[in-house]
Amino acid sequence: MVKVFFTVLACFLPALLWAQNDSSSVKYRPTDTIAKVDLIDIARSLFTIRTRTISANEKKKFYFSVLPVSSSGIANGKTLITSTTAGFYLGDRRTTYLSSITFTPYANFKGRYGLPIHSSIWLNNNAYNIQGDTRVLVYPQYTWGLGGGQHASDKFLVNYQYIRFYQSALKKITPYFFAGIGYNLDYYMDVESDNGTSKTFKEFTGYQFGTGQSSFSSGPSVNLLYDTRNNSINPLPGWYGNIIYRYSMEALGSNDNWQSLYVDVRKYLSLTTAPTKNMIAFWTYYWTSLSSGTPYLNLPSIGNDPYQRSGRGIAQNRYRGENLFYFETEYRRDITDNGLLGFVIFANANSASQAHLREFKYWNLAGGSGLRIKFNKKSDTNIGIDYGFSKNYSALILNLGEAF
Repeated sequence: MVKVFFTVLACFLPALLWAQNDSSSVKYRPTDTIAKVDLIDIARSLFTIRTRTISANEKKKFYFSVLPVSSSGIANGKTLITSTTAGFYLGDRRTTYLSSITFTPYANFKGRYGLPIHSSIWLNNNAYNIQGDTRVLVYPQYTWGLGGGQHASDKFLVNYQYIRFYQSALKKITPYFFAGIGYNLDYYMDVESDNGTSKTFKEFTGYQFGTGQSSFSSGPSVNLLYDTRNNSINPLPGWYGNIIYRYSMEALGSNDNWQSLYVDVRKYLSLTTAPTKNMIAFWTYYWTSLSSGTPYLNLPSIGNDPYQRSGRGIAQNRYRGENLFYFETEYRRDITDNGLLGFVIFANANSASQAHLREFKYWNLAGGSGLRIKFNKKSDTNIGIDYGFSKNYSALILNLGEAF
């Protein structure tokens, strides 16, 4: 296990070192001579709302964006979502990244509802980065078993209640490199599956770990982060790399000892030096279970990455395995010079390893496009309206902020 961890780490170090020498990715801050406009500006002009004058010595630090919507294509039906994102600075803006907290309660009228909170807090001068992922969910979801090659109809419903508590603290080692430790807890309760006779259903009931009435995992994590982006809500050109090694252990209450590794690398490349956005973004991650004992619902699966943003155009959990490889690229461009409107075009591919073989046999493709509407220009938060599609599936995806 240790050899595997450091082997994967070594594979990604060259990219991180190369990024450190790419000064343009860090210094890219084009001078903007065109006044930017967002939905808040439009609302003020339509309703003649007067804002309080802020003095030269006073700087607003909190920027809120709210998206109350009703959407189809999320959670296999109509879904009510209220997404709130708060962007704020806890230090000098010239040396401190934008912190963010996202709260997205939802319900889909079919027994699924949840209260997820994600946070990434940057202390003054980026001395520390504190990350959090807390969820309380009632979460019936379809699964198609392990690996690929299953027909779209080979699905069955798994219902459960879920509590997640992930927290980590990373300390700055160099200007863009951070290292730290965390604690991860997953508690699946009242796990039930519908009766089925398909091969995938038999794979689920025959899987030894985490398919009983409950599953509890608890243990530490080791976190490494390289980040030259100053705004994770809407990244500028730069690099991002994240490695999370997790060890759930019986000594801390887990049902079984098991380990996993998540490696995430992203590159944002500007295609022009103009103030208007014209860029391409790349995202790849490799997620693997390093040992036996991993509960079924904790196995790597599409759409269950830390922010549940992967696999646009593919049903969540459509592909699951002991190993999962993912790649996505997206072209992003402003439509209007004032930044109010923009569009994206994206494509992604993934492969989950076959059951008991750990080999990638099937590759699954998806693509789509989307509209961007600037909600808050101060935090550079967009409303994202994406349409994604793949074989036998399509969905409308609504988000505050970029997919990655």
